[in-house]
Amino acid sequence: MIQRKGQVVIRMLENVKQKTIKPLVEATIAPGTLVFTDEYSIYDRLEEWGYGHKSVCHGKGEYARDEDGDGFHEVHVNTMEGFWSLLRSWLRPHRGISQEKLPLYLGFFECLHNIRRRGKAAISGLLEMLLS
Repeated sequence: MIQRKGQVVIRMLENVKQKTIKPLVEATIAPGTLVFTDEYSIYDRLEEWGYGHKSVCHGKGEYARDEDGDGFHEVHVNTMEGFWSLLRSWLRPHRGISQEKLPLYLGFFECLHNIRRRGKAAISGLLEMLLS
C-alpha cells in the first residue's frame, strides 16, 4: 500500500484473500480513505469495510481515468506500479533470495523509500529506527 507522495507499507502475506488483507488494510489505512486499486476481486469489499474505492481495469486496457474532465487522470495505480518496478530492479542483483529472508529485504526497501525525502536527516531517522 502506498500513499501518493507519501509512505509505503509492504508485507508478505500468507495468501491473497480478503480475510488476510482486511486486518492489514484496517491497521494501515484510515477509515473513509479513498483507495485506488486494480480490478482484482480481493478489493471488492473495501466499501463494505468503510473505505471509498475506485479501480481501473487493466484487463480492459484501462490504466488511468479522468473522471471529472479536467485533464488530470485521478484514478490510477501508477504510484504503486512504479514502486514495484523500483523494488524489482533493486532485488534483481540479489538472485536467489530465500522466502525466509525476503521480508528483511522488503523491510529495508520500505524503510529506504519512506525516509528518502529527509535527505541528510535520513541518517538520524535510520539510527532512530535501528535503536528503538
